Amino acid sequence: MPRAIPRIAVYPGTFDPITNGHIDLVARAAALFEKVVIGVAESSAKRPLLPLAQRVELVQDALARHDNVEVLGFETLLAYFVRSVGGTILLRGLRAVSDFEYEFQMAGMNRHLIPEVETLFLTPGEKHSFISSTLVREIARLGGDVSSFVPSAVAAALQATWKHGAAS
Repeated sequence: MPRAIPRIAVYPGTFDPITNGHIDLVARAAALFEKVVIGVAESSAKRPLLPLAQRVELVQDALARHDNVEVLGFETLLAYFVRSVGGTILLRGLRAVSDFEYEFQMAGMNRHLIPEVETLFLTPGEKHSFISSTLVREIARLGGDVSSFVPSAVAAALQATWKHGAAS
């Protein structure tokens, strides 16, 4: 009997910062796939608040309980990254209908660039569906409590970043 190709899911994003919604999606994916690679994108066009190395570290800390999850930073075209890690599934999260149009376009482009990889959409649990990294950053910037939206290490990192004068 031929040996099955391992199903490696790649979940890319800037994770600026990682939220409980992201963590929920990873837990769902970790139960479905042999391996899940979290690709933390440099994404200079998005001008992330936290540097790549710190985001990778925070994501690794948040997902440490999952034995089949690997966290890597990348600065290349997503298609190159997915191929470099042997990805067979591209995992994307949908929180609301408003996410769908953008994600649908991205899925089409990725199908063109990496036709051997399928895109799979997952939704977080309802209690996380309203959480976004953008909203979390804004709440933290204005001194609000984000501890119910992100792991404690992330909340501390955001608080330290704004306390030390990050650009607003």
